Amino acid sequence: MSMKQNIEIDGKQVPFRASAAIPRIYRMKFHRDIYKDLRSLEKSIGDGDEESSNLDLFSLEMFENIAYVMAKHADPDIPDSPEEWLDEFNTFSIYQVLPKLIQLWGLNVQTDVQSKKNFARLTGK
Repeated sequence: MSMKQNIEIDGKQVPFRASAAIPRIYRMKFHRDIYKDLRSLEKSIGDGDEESSNLDLFSLEMFENIAYVMAKHADPDIPDSPEEWLDEFNTFSIYQVLPKLIQLWGLNVQTDVQSKKNFARLTGK
């Protein structure tokens, strides 16, 4: 099961999708662990205040890559590289988009865990 949500970026509604395939897609495309990267970004952004965050350029690139993978998963027609996709926007604020992506990912993980619990209860496993 996957979760899909539109997030407004630069005045456009952009679809993002989270599913069990995302960690694999992210690992294959960027050779990184999305769980570690999301956790690192969540710590770096702190309470979402630009002044108190610890974001560096590498963190920004991780965020852009995660956003790209989740957007590409929702809409296969977007460009084949993060750079081409990002070029479609004038602004793309990590402080506005990252919390929503983390929330979407959390809803997906929560739904997956609930499905496994229901399956175990139904099958007695």
